[in-house]
Amino acid sequence: MRKIILLIVVGLSITTILHAQTTAIKDTLWRKGGIISVNFNQVSLSNWAAGGDNAIALNTLVSVFANYKHKKIAWDNNLDLAYGIIKQGDQNMQKNEDKIDLTSKIGRDAYKGKWYYTFLFNFKSQFAKGYAYPNDSTIVSQFGAPAYVLGSIGMDYKPSDKFSLFLSPLTAKFTIVNDQNLADAGSYGVDPAEYDALGNKTKDGKTSRAEFGAYLNAKFQKEIMTNINLMTKLELFSNYADNPQNVDVNWQVLLAMKVNKYITASVYTQLIYDDNTPVPLYEGSGLNKTVAGFGPRTQFKEVLGIGLSYKFNSYSGN
Repeated sequence: MRKIILLIVVGLSITTILHAQTTAIKDTLWRKGGIISVNFNQVSLSNWAAGGDNAIALNTLVSVFANYKHKKIAWDNNLDLAYGIIKQGDQNMQKNEDKIDLTSKIGRDAYKGKWYYTFLFNFKSQFAKGYAYPNDSTIVSQFGAPAYVLGSIGMDYKPSDKFSLFLSPLTAKFTIVNDQNLADAGSYGVDPAEYDALGNKTKDGKTSRAEFGAYLNAKFQKEIMTNINLMTKLELFSNYADNPQNVDVNWQVLLAMKVNKYITASVYTQLIYDDNTPVPLYEGSGLNKTVAGFGPRTQFKEVLGIGLSYKFNSYSGN
């Protein structure tokens, strides 16, 4: 319960801070905005003949941007944060959402204010430890394990504020696993540890993996109907040196629907495919769930929420 109260306070505090920042930058050509959503869900059962478990869940989503454009220079910044927890029945509290995604790209006009020579930086990770639930003693992720750092040089096509398409043949991507146990296991595509015939470790697993290839980043954001906003982002990466035909995919969609000034409903989906990330295949369920194998698989997540939300936009120009 303390965690839930803390998350609500943090979410509302972030809203206040961001609202204050919308007028903080003067005499510059900045355009800023975003969506902040806090969704709470509870199920309480007593003598319920049809069966079921009590459940409580809280999800917080922050998606903000700050874009600068003046003469031939354009600088776009986007930050997506999400964190969610759930408790069902007698099970311990678990996280069901955890994301840090920062993208910053700066460019110089190349053709009529629509094409830009651009450098793009992206960082992805998560806030807290993740476990192989229902086993809450085996860590499978934490901040910096994994983390993905990407630097890219290319061309950015921006015909309007609603759409951008970045294309790059020169991209360096780094996968970081800042946890030696996970690195030794070869998690997230890094080289695993080496052992002798007696099982003694002779060489630590690598804590990073570097790739070089081509990259695409497309983003579309628009109010498609009154009080209904759509944001979708697609990222594709192909490693020149290792099975370039196996393209890494990260596709996110956020649909935010406004009921009134503070109440909204939102649907968020994310599809991921990474040929270098082994995903466990489980058999059974609950406490009887076991790992039957590992391999690259399409990952998909959906989060549906109804709760408190705050949207803002601002513009300041000289």
